[in-house]
This record gives sequence, structure tokens and C-alpha cells, in this order.
Amino acid sequence: MSEQSEAILVSEARRGDVAAFEALYKKHNTMVFRTAYAILRDRFGAEEVTQECFVRAYRSLQTVDAGASLGPWLHRIAVNLSYNWWKNARRHWVFPLQSALREVGLGHTESPLGALQQSELRDAVVNGLALLGFDQRVVVILFYYGGFSMEEIAYILDCPVGTVKSRLHYGRCNLKRQLQSIGEALPEVAYEF
Repeated sequence: MSEQSEAILVSEARRGDVAAFEALYKKHNTMVFRTAYAILRDRFGAEEVTQECFVRAYRSLQTVDAGASLGPWLHRIAVNLSYNWWKNARRHWVFPLQSALREVGLGHTESPLGALQQSELRDAVVNGLALLGFDQRVVVILFYYGGFSMEEIAYILDCPVGTVKSRLHYGRCNLKRQLQSIGEALPEVAYEF
């Protein structure tokens, strides 16, 4: 779907066209869910966040620029809802992030050795991400997993670009330190950021 056709769908959804909003939902719901799931590491929480994100988006559709991509705006809502859910839940996460990584298709390899290396790397990254603070983890996930630019992340998190750069820098440093402290024979790519 092009930016122009998305703008048309936004305009139609603003006029009450449910089918247009459904098309926007179908375009963005998977990435919103994956981001929430990667942040929360809880399927139920991610489902709640995704549902509430689109409810709020529908209610606030009049406030968004019709010509802009909805992705960053929806992720801003989802990250805020994830933070609130995480903050209010105050419980241990039940579903590990590696389940989310498997669900999104990371780790497909051809050989058994490649599968083992990929599994070790994935487990090390998941464990390292789990040890990061919430703010650093969110920025690392949005940048590497979501593919958002620094400016888009700043918009999503409603903070200056410099703050995003700082959180990403310290998040990478802390993640690298966590991976190095594991002491397992990981592929070299794990240390290259």
C-alpha cells in the first residue's frame, strides 16, 4: 500500500468508513503487536495493547496528519500503552521474548549447526535484552526490530532525538556487555553493533 493510498484510507476512515479503517488495521496490526510483544514479553499483554492501540487510534483519527504514515503514530500509542501495562502489571513476565522472535520468523537456517548457532545467539540476545532497563530496551527494539529512524523513535517516545541516541548507545553498550559476560562461544556477529 502506497503512502497515497494510505492517505485515502485515512480520509475515508475519518468519514466513518469502517472498511477503510479495517484496511489500515490489517496493514499495521502485525507490526504493532510484534513491537508490543517484544517490549512486554507477554502475549496477553501485547494483545491487549494492540487492541487498545487501535481503539484509541480510531477515536483520535481526526488528529493525525492524513498525508503522514500511520506507523510511527500507532507505535507511539502502542509504546505508551506497553509502558503503562508493564508499569501497572508489576509481575514477572510469563512468555519469553524468544517466543516472540520465533513467531516473527527469526532464526530460519539451513543446517543443524547454523540452527544451533542461531539458537544460541537468539537466546543470548533475549537474555541480554531482558536485563536492559525499559527505556533502553524499547529504543533498541524500535531501532533494530522495528526499523524506525531516530527521528521516528523520538516521535514515538515523545522525547528529543538526542535522548533516543543516548538510550540506543547505552542500550547497545549494555547489551554488548551482557553478551560478552555470558562467555559462551557465540558467533562474532553478536558483538558487532
